[in-house]
Amino acid sequence: MKQEKRARDWNITIGTLPAGPRNKITDVKGITVGHVTIKDKDIHTGVTAILPHQGNLFKEKVVGASHVLNGFGKTMGTVQINELGTIETPILLTNTLSVGNCATGLIKYTLRDNPEIGRTTGTVNPIVAECNDMYLNDIRHISINENHVYEAIRDAKVDYAEGAIGAGTGMKCFGLKGGIGSSSRVISIQGKTFTIGALALTNFGRLHDLMINGKKIGESISNSMENSNDMDKERGSVIIIVATDLPVTERQLQRIIKRCGIGLSHTGSKMGHGSGDIVIGFTTASTIAHDSTKKILSHDFIHEEELDLAFHAVAEATEEGIINSLLASETTTGRAGKKLESLTEYINDFF
Repeated sequence: MKQEKRARDWNITIGTLPAGPRNKITDVKGITVGHVTIKDKDIHTGVTAILPHQGNLFKEKVVGASHVLNGFGKTMGTVQINELGTIETPILLTNTLSVGNCATGLIKYTLRDNPEIGRTTGTVNPIVAECNDMYLNDIRHISINENHVYEAIRDAKVDYAEGAIGAGTGMKCFGLKGGIGSSSRVISIQGKTFTIGALALTNFGRLHDLMINGKKIGESISNSMENSNDMDKERGSVIIIVATDLPVTERQLQRIIKRCGIGLSHTGSKMGHGSGDIVIGFTTASTIAHDSTKKILSHDFIHEEELDLAFHAVAEATEEGIINSLLASETTTGRAGKKLESLTEYINDFF
């Protein structure tokens, strides 16, 4: 696997809390991430899969929540997440017009191991989130099919690639090449250590607004570009996936993931009208069985007063994950010869 340079390789350290050993969402034990990338002439797109644990997610669900910062998006599955407070499939990221095909693939993947679905039990809630990669990708071609879903899930591992890969292949962020980026933070509560990780699919923002670690660098980059593709309106999207092993209720989890908006804003996002800014989160602290045990269930969770560190951690991990998505993405030429430069072309001027 190619080793991309990330924020800390440029001596950019976001915040004060320590990162996990990989500084990725997979620092939360049990989580894996996989990609399928398609690059062929005008096609620049893909699928990214996040697996909350390595067992049967339909049978052993994780506590989940979602939060909409700005709802210009076509995400599938969040209604049931917020109603029931659980996640029962891998989470898929892709382009806007491929949500349907990804959902079909994810449903079939789940049916394969759960013959009772649609027979003796209910159906399944596939979770698919998207960003619009039409700048570099011929999105009308609808290149993603069900097999790409299976491939992305099979590819899932702890040490995965970032940048212009998987769902991030064709994404544009702050007028530069966006993609997949991740970060994590380790916190201590009542003498125990917990991890919070964030993975971002970045496709948002105006170049003039870009900030890194408090430095407003976007305008300088725009002025130095031969052909700046900055735009008047903020369009695009960002999908942020948050994972933790902290024992929390779905309500507490939703409070935590709301703070992704802080990290997002620290990079310069104004969450414009045409931007779908959506967060999906889960905790691996315990699982909830699909089948009733006919017993009263108990659930461990921390006291509300202990949440401040988690708020801090998720804001930092989100901010650094977004920056990593930019730095790990290489300069790319896509549909109709359109080109997006990597932030790495300019970062030496500032750090």
